[in-house]
Amino acid sequence: MMKIIKTVLITLIVSQANSVVAASCEQTIEGNDMLQFNLKEIVMSSTCSEVTINLKHTGQLAGNIMGHNWVLSKTEDFMAVALAGGSAGPSENYVPLNDSRVIASTVIIGGGEETSVTFSLASLGIGEDYTFFCSFPGHYAIMKGAFIITN
Repeated sequence: MMKIIKTVLITLIVSQANSVVAASCEQTIEGNDMLQFNLKEIVMSSTCSEVTINLKHTGQLAGNIMGHNWVLSKTEDFMAVALAGGSAGPSENYVPLNDSRVIASTVIIGGGEETSVTFSLASLGIGEDYTFFCSFPGHYAIMKGAFIITN
């Protein structure tokens, strides 16, 4: 009987540990009508083979007026990608099409909407400098933060 109880307890502990690891590979970030993300930094573990970023627009304004997306690039490419996004226009969600500098991106969403993107960390490195931002024209100046990969 004691052996069965120990086995059940070990199974529960391992199960909960896996949930914690899985949860660390997913992050929710919110954008609002005041041109703000609620996070300035997103930290992901290098043990995640892929990560999911959930974007929630907590405002009320429509996507064509105050739309937000989530874009990830190397920090050195951030400004060039943001400017190219403006040229890409709304039909491309303000993200330059087939641009290798874009690591991941979501669609533009308006108030009350949600979207997500899942991508691999395989080509990203610990200690490298990455920036996430909203590429809706002009938003990238304020709506940005650091994307950090840790051990």
